[in-house]
Amino acid sequence: MKILVIGGNGTIGSCVADRLKQKHEVITAGRTSGDFNVDIENKKSIKDLFNQTGKVDAIVSCAGATKWAAFESMTEEDFYIGIKSKMMGQINLVRLGQEYLNAGGSFTLTTGILAEDPVYMTTNAAMVNGAIHGFVLAVSQELKNGHRINAVAPGLVEDSKEKFGDYFPGHNPVPMHKVANGYVRSVEGKRTGEIIRIYG
Repeated sequence: MKILVIGGNGTIGSCVADRLKQKHEVITAGRTSGDFNVDIENKKSIKDLFNQTGKVDAIVSCAGATKWAAFESMTEEDFYIGIKSKMMGQINLVRLGQEYLNAGGSFTLTTGILAEDPVYMTTNAAMVNGAIHGFVLAVSQELKNGHRINAVAPGLVEDSKEKFGDYFPGHNPVPMHKVANGYVRSVEGKRTGEIIRIYG
């Protein structure tokens, strides 16, 4: 398969891309690194990316920013960080990517444990992750051409525990190979409309 991994040089994305490369042709894209550059907050940038890659068999998103801050300090603009990036960015990858995805191809989006088990200062991330779950469940019923869509929702991943571990007291970090398995399950499997939870 020819697979496009967006955010393919990030903590999760690089692990996923390396794993998929074992069996497939993988193209990576990111804001400042990868085979191609893309800003998922910009619809034209997304369209330009797909025009450069051409048709693919799977589109995997490991991208999207959110605002980490105490709720009492957040402005309306702070909430739009996650809405514009992680939520609408990934939704637009699906919306615009349909015509570049081969028949029977798949979309895989990324959310996380915060949708169901939020911790302090993650209101924006929890809200956006939950919205993407709803989107995946709904749109899976409407995609054409045999297209599938799933979301992978990992817990605190091992490679981020030094940076974010203090925010997740008592959480068991998820080994990176288990995280990668979730994406393989989405890409190589046949199910659709699934939230693939990978928790420690």
